[in-house]
Amino acid sequence: MAEETFLTAEGYNKLQKELEYLKTIRRREIAEQIRNAKEDGDISENAGYDQAKEDQAFVEGRIITLEKILQTAAIIEENGPSDQVRLGSRVTVAEVENDWRSPPETYRIVGSTEADPSSGLVSNKSPLGKALMGQGVGQHVTVSAPRGDIHFEILSIT
Repeated sequence: MAEETFLTAEGYNKLQKELEYLKTIRRREIAEQIRNAKEDGDISENAGYDQAKEDQAFVEGRIITLEKILQTAAIIEENGPSDQVRLGSRVTVAEVENDWRSPPETYRIVGSTEADPSSGLVSNKSPLGKALMGQGVGQHVTVSAPRGDIHFEILSIT
């Protein structure tokens, strides 16, 4: 049996929309590009044909990937505030070092498929996500990073 893929409801819907787009619109666009390239004559030296075939291979691969993700999806339940960090939690932390504290940052703990640290979505399998899971407000966690250990204090969990 395949491993569960943890997704938020928003992430699940986003992937469903992408799959629908690829199957209904993008496939047709690529088929049209291939048809047009074939009409141009010799396809052995036709860059447009080669690009369309590469696009087709990428799209078909992405469709297979999305279908597998959606088949094994487990929706992360949002049950509101919790006393411990779990999947779906929004966690506000501050980096702390001696008497110094960084401005607070808020992250949402999501599955690895949906992770996007630049958007505040941190995977439960990332070093920070692993360190935060199961911890409570006021607790300190340490994350090993290339520049050395980074210490965080959990300020709030929602």
